[in-house]
Amino acid sequence: MSKALLVLSDGTVFEGKSLGSEGETIGEVVFNTSMTGYQEILTDSSYKGQIVTMTYTQIGNHGINTEDIESGGGIKAEGFVIKEACDFPSNWRSSMSLDEYLKKSNITAIQGIDTRALTRHLRNSGAQMGIISANDLKPESLLEKVGKHSGISAYDFVKDVTTKEKYSWKEGCWKIRAEEQKSRRSEEKTSELKRVAVYDFGVKFNILRNLVEAGFNVNVVPAQTPAEEVLEMNPDGILLSNGPGDPETVTYGIDNTKKLVGKKPIFGICLGHQILGLAMGGKTYKLKFGHHGGNHPVKDLKTGRVEMTSQNHNYCVDINSLKGKVKLTHRNLFDGSEEGMEHVELPIFSVQHHPEAGPGPNDSTHLFKRFRETMEKKC
Repeated sequence: MSKALLVLSDGTVFEGKSLGSEGETIGEVVFNTSMTGYQEILTDSSYKGQIVTMTYTQIGNHGINTEDIESGGGIKAEGFVIKEACDFPSNWRSSMSLDEYLKKSNITAIQGIDTRALTRHLRNSGAQMGIISANDLKPESLLEKVGKHSGISAYDFVKDVTTKEKYSWKEGCWKIRAEEQKSRRSEEKTSELKRVAVYDFGVKFNILRNLVEAGFNVNVVPAQTPAEEVLEMNPDGILLSNGPGDPETVTYGIDNTKKLVGKKPIFGICLGHQILGLAMGGKTYKLKFGHHGGNHPVKDLKTGRVEMTSQNHNYCVDINSLKGKVKLTHRNLFDGSEEGMEHVELPIFSVQHHPEAGPGPNDSTHLFKRFRETMEKKC
């Protein structure tokens, strides 16, 4: 196992061992507090442009399987940082080890560093660009390469992860018992299903599964699909999905959403929430180190209920900038940041966290049912 370095843009250097492809990769370094779900995290399109650090000490225990992925086309994260990789995974579904999966996907990673120290550094100094290399082991050279990178806000990563063609999705949520495998789709008449058009800014498969489970006929469209074309499909509602990067770079998504506001019920998740806020005239701002993990408590201000949520975002909507068009519905109890909003007149709502989990808790899955109920009330 060869030596590898992780160098941050502020000059901090971590020395470890190479994992995965012995190459070089640059990205924004963030940390994720989930204890498991590493395969879903790696394949989450929202991590495009980022190097993910796992805070849990040992990763790879149950290996890699062919099912627990959250997007097509394999790993989306630019790199992976862990304390220790398990060399002997044990799970009946496992088809390969984490190291084999990273190599197969040509992803450069590093293990054997003090991820606790790295996490504390990012928490105190903020998320920053970094580089992992198993080829160039000169810190000065690597720091120079990082310095030449313009940062993730200079790129539109959505174009890299969105679907190229529209498609329909029919699979519901997985069930433990065989007799429960039938989704709501098989139990309902087709005429009773609500039609939803999903803008794919980097949509996670579990969002689509939960929509099916809530009684939707799901059709996914590319991120750049004109609003006029979506309205011609005559959906009962529109979902704006999660995705990577700075929302302000997704100008076509903002422009199309402007044309959809007031025309159909809209539900936004994560990047979709941010795009919706910008489309309605609001502003977004970048968090110091972002929220990434499966243990974030969020309070529903309408019910008073506190839900544990899955999160993966670096940006947040400034609710006050929307000047009374919306009201705040959810608040993060870790740092008090805004987590959700609802239009005061129109059937529009959105959340910053991930109600579909994958991985993470399922406390917020009821929001998909709420989306359906919003359409039923409108009718």
